[in-house]
Amino acid sequence: MYTPAYSNSADSIHALSNLDWKQLTADQLEQFPRKRFKKNSYVYLPDNQANQIFLVKSGRVKVGSHHDWGKEIIKKIALPGDIFGEFSLIGQEIRRDYALATEDTEVYMLTIADMLQIMRSHPKMGFLMMQLLGARLIETEQRLESLVFKSSRSRIIEFLKNLVKKRGQRVGYEMLVRQFMTHQEIANLTATSRQTVTTVLNDLRNKNILTFNRRRLLVRDMALLSAEIA
Repeated sequence: MYTPAYSNSADSIHALSNLDWKQLTADQLEQFPRKRFKKNSYVYLPDNQANQIFLVKSGRVKVGSHHDWGKEIIKKIALPGDIFGEFSLIGQEIRRDYALATEDTEVYMLTIADMLQIMRSHPKMGFLMMQLLGARLIETEQRLESLVFKSSRSRIIEFLKNLVKKRGQRVGYEMLVRQFMTHQEIANLTATSRQTVTTVLNDLRNKNILTFNRRRLLVRDMALLSAEIA
């Protein structure tokens, strides 16, 4: 049985998103309603009732918000095995953000009662859920500090480093991230511009620190990547 040991927010998010749902059998998961969403269709919108939690079975979901002046802020990208809409567990009644399927997507839809039953049946899941919610708050604080104290370049590189820590798979001496994000998504997640993201990624590729395309990111040397953070 897996025993969680977390040192930071990335570890706890990774543990819940990518491992502990396996405590539920396929039959158990299939008890819950599923829904398919076409690319560019909304799972939910601001002001909708926050009465469900969602688990991505396949596809990709962007969670974010738009401000009055038209600026989009992406809060997370949910991939297969990830949950979103989890703040309904701690009393959120009305959605403050939107969830958009950025490709054809299928999700499990769990009510609050469903989730509480899972947590009772699998106590470790309850502990991990609390870890996840706490980690979200820590991650928000870290993003705020980065906005105030770090340059656009450093924010992008730090984001890449954390992305590899959360989702990377070791391939020899290198780290591979599948389902890489678009430059615009990275820009929205780091409060930078798409042009800046492209410039930073190309510079890191020219230095042979990493390589990338639309579907994957391969970091050749994590130490060199970390050293690029000013």
